[in-house]
Amino acid sequence: MTNTADATTPAAATKRRVALDAMGGDHAPAEVVLGAIEAAREYGVGVLLVGPQDAIRGELAKHDTSGLDLEVVHTDEVIGMDEHPAEAVRAKKRNSITLSHELVRDGKAVGAISAGNSGAVMAASIFTFRRVRGVDRPAFGAVVPAAAGGQTLVLDVGANTDCKPPYLLQFALMGTVYMRNVLKLANPRVGLLANGEEETKGDQLTQEAHQLIKAAAPDAGINFVGNVEGRDINAGTVDIVVCDGFVGNVILKFYEGLAKMLLGTIRTELMASTVSKVGALLARPAFNRVRKTIDYEEYGGVPVLGVNGVSVICHGSSHAKAIKNAIRVALQTADAQLPERIADGMRQLLAQSASPSAETPGATS
Repeated sequence: MTNTADATTPAAATKRRVALDAMGGDHAPAEVVLGAIEAAREYGVGVLLVGPQDAIRGELAKHDTSGLDLEVVHTDEVIGMDEHPAEAVRAKKRNSITLSHELVRDGKAVGAISAGNSGAVMAASIFTFRRVRGVDRPAFGAVVPAAAGGQTLVLDVGANTDCKPPYLLQFALMGTVYMRNVLKLANPRVGLLANGEEETKGDQLTQEAHQLIKAAAPDAGINFVGNVEGRDINAGTVDIVVCDGFVGNVILKFYEGLAKMLLGTIRTELMASTVSKVGALLARPAFNRVRKTIDYEEYGGVPVLGVNGVSVICHGSSHAKAIKNAIRVALQTADAQLPERIADGMRQLLAQSASPSAETPGATS
């Protein structure tokens, strides 16, 4: 590891550090480094910036980093967005994504963050941390805004495009643990996404998953409310929406596009005339609150649920604000000891499935 010149305080000066892939995303390393600086200043956290030291130091030199705990961890190996995830992780042993995760594994950071190749992030988290026992497929969970200032966790949002019913049961459990321990909802409501509320709605995957979750829910501590429709995601009637990764990713991308369109339309209309510009001045505080609510960068990144460590993946087009908020998500996830809590939940689920009267949910170690 190489300390940044004039930008690093002793490690003991900060309680926690995160490992950040400085080369991940469309705006790396400039926006990633700036997000790290803002997080270090606002949260008092140390940041290990992983990537080519000359590029990172060049960005650090553009900012005032005095008194901040920032350290460069050098590697020349970077995984591109178009590379095959698992093959690239295996071929490039010291790539910036894997090295960030290894820093967590080795106890030098509490969480790893990257806006790079999402498949590589998943592969690195599985290879480095290993899956929680009983989890067949780790998942990406994304928090989206809901009515009355609420939030809804949608999972999976892209890690698993082809799912089996037991995976959706595991997603329901992991989502429950996340909302309970990170967002402090005592009894989060779990809904299974379908094209109708009746148990018979949905494709074969949805119908089988419904029965599996319904049977396991009471003993697994899952507050399963049944099927929900797309409109329920933002309605505040449910706290967790479970679906396969193909559907979840479409939902997430649609939401991002819709939010961008709505903000742009409102901004255009407010600037359309002199009268509307005057009204815009009066409405600016409300507009800023709305923008903050629906802007995906405010939510930072999504955690990888189901691995024995903290890993957060950001949107590929993340700017500094999203990187800063993703670091916050990593800190919250680490503070909640989420991997340990998911492991506790999976042990309970496995014990339930092992009983003579229960069906096996298909989980493996």
